[in-house]
Amino acid sequence: MLNQNANSRWDVIVIGAGVVGCAIVRRLCLGGAKVLLLERGADILSGASKANSAILHTGFDAPPGSVELNCIQAGYKEYLDIHKRLNLPLLQTGALVVAWDQEQLSTLDEIVEKAHQNGVDDVAQIGKSELHAREPNLAEHALGAARVPGELVIDPWSSPLAYLTQAKLEGAEYRFNAEVNGGEFDGNSWQLSTTQGHFNAKLAINCTGNQGDIVERICAEPQFKIRPRKGQFLVYDKSAANLISSIILPVPTKITKGVVLTKTIFGNLLLGPTAEEQEDRNEAPVTTEKLEELIVIGTKMLPALSAHGVTATYAGLRPATEHKDYQIHAQPEKNWIGVNGIRSTGLTAALGIATYVENLLREKFTNSLALSDTKANKTSWPKMPMLAQHETRTHQSGDGTEMICHCESVTRGEIERALESDIPARSLGGLRRRTRVMMGRCNGFYCSAKVAKITRGRLEVPLSTGETT
Repeated sequence: MLNQNANSRWDVIVIGAGVVGCAIVRRLCLGGAKVLLLERGADILSGASKANSAILHTGFDAPPGSVELNCIQAGYKEYLDIHKRLNLPLLQTGALVVAWDQEQLSTLDEIVEKAHQNGVDDVAQIGKSELHAREPNLAEHALGAARVPGELVIDPWSSPLAYLTQAKLEGAEYRFNAEVNGGEFDGNSWQLSTTQGHFNAKLAINCTGNQGDIVERICAEPQFKIRPRKGQFLVYDKSAANLISSIILPVPTKITKGVVLTKTIFGNLLLGPTAEEQEDRNEAPVTTEKLEELIVIGTKMLPALSAHGVTATYAGLRPATEHKDYQIHAQPEKNWIGVNGIRSTGLTAALGIATYVENLLREKFTNSLALSDTKANKTSWPKMPMLAQHETRTHQSGDGTEMICHCESVTRGEIERALESDIPARSLGGLRRRTRVMMGRCNGFYCSAKVAKITRGRLEVPLSTGETT
């Protein structure tokens, strides 16, 4: 937590501790900046970033020449460069964009052409026989596919935690439960007002996801409007994961990339998301009607799914705008950068977005902030706990403590370390994302009492309240 008085001055304040905010804090700290992260929730990933499909994208289907494509591909490359040093897992799956009717089949050549235009040269069309040889459990009416070997599955929660942990070791500070509700610029620096007091910095960076246009008004009237798009997901039992080998992607529409079938890094099978526009920016309730629709869609694609149970459901809100591209804009005269409209590709693009923002600072803010070159040999590289099902877990290597969560094989030692780590869990949701505790098929029915006892007095909201943010 913060060691300094709330009136201290920083070089940069980053608003929003989603995956993009955490990545930007990391990048700027590695460049020598003094950075403070402000987050209105009780932990990182309290907003849009906590719910996604956890796919590391190649950018094969991104708009050619877009900022989004640039950031996706830069983020993809950097993730592959650093993930082993941070002990972050990869699941080598590849993806198949499957055509389910003749109209979709006729568009596969366009998908391949676009991928090649985007520099993803290993994308190729395959016919029905090869498709079913690769994925024998797909329904018979799967007619062909575009094969995308570079699409991968990652841990969606440990990666942003790693970015912020590395940043903290490089001097970053953070404050949770600090919602930014106003600010004043005096021509040289910002004073931001929050629910935790006032904070001063030379420059402010807005990474607030679904609150993006609201927070942007602190600086100027935004040239975009956030249109929250809800996506609901189903998580199938681990027994279903072996039904597919690849990520099964649909042929996208103008509105959505469609419903995906994919393994998760945690050994389950994921189905979703839906695409539902709504006005509410904060709540994303799951609905029986939409979940039943997902089950129908999933079993049409993969008939054997009907024999496997759903162990969890969840929903997230994507900060869509009326624009097709990310809305990243620098305002040097106001010492402000807005990083908005980061949709479902944000998990992959986060590291690339951070580099893009760093370049904006170097090009447009030379009078207000000087960054040094990153010295990788002097950088701290924290090791994240390994949560991937296909890798060696703590219970397998042994830490000398009892098993608390038998569904997800989480030990007492893992929970204790998450509560005492560099960025300690202070909410049940944060603890679950750091350890997988209570995320198995019983949803905490058997272990919640033990978890409540271990966390007593250590979570801002006690486990007994049922709140999980």
